[in-house]
Amino acid sequence: MTARRALVVWGGMELHTPERGAHVVRELLEAEGFAVTVTPDYDALGAADVGENDLVVPVITDGVLAPEKMDRLIAAVRDGTGLAGYHMGLATSFRSSVPFRYAASCYWVQHPGNIITYRVDVTAREHPIMAGIDSFEHTSEQYYLNYDPAVEVLATTVFSGEFHPWRKDVVMPVVFTTTHDRGRVFYSSLGHTADELAGGPVREILRRGLIWAAR
Repeated sequence: MTARRALVVWGGMELHTPERGAHVVRELLEAEGFAVTVTPDYDALGAADVGENDLVVPVITDGVLAPEKMDRLIAAVRDGTGLAGYHMGLATSFRSSVPFRYAASCYWVQHPGNIITYRVDVTAREHPIMAGIDSFEHTSEQYYLNYDPAVEVLATTVFSGEFHPWRKDVVMPVVFTTTHDRGRVFYSSLGHTADELAGGPVREILRRGLIWAAR
């Protein structure tokens, strides 16, 4: 049986430790039998054979991909290649690309208070990504997102209003899934740096989400 293939592309803001994070993703996928390519070359996302991957994971803050290459990536996702990301990946990747924003299904806009302790509430305990995981406290950036109403929300957080009073009691997705045509899409806002992916529920949610999204 041929191993499933995954492409992990890293880059952008060093604060997010993208290279280390990309190798955490690689480790998780290799443990599940995937053949994984890790590269800082954004053009790999728009290569002629990108659709041969069963999963694509951008670990990228911002960045630019030429329109014709982005078209290839989106076509691959629409044809069944999974798309997954954590924290900056998806939410901040390729901010200027409307086709990517549509597929990613979310857009980061703020993290009031920067690094704070907040609660992650599991809201879909029956979903395979969240099964057996209880709600938990987490210390990191609490992401405020603009997101697609088509997503299936698996975990949420509530903004206290301590830092931005005009957003008090807003309930925001932390983990969600959706589809983009035939491709599955997974996102978790957890994982500001690779250190947050070392263990516990944050790592397990990411592991399960990657597997769920893969073709």
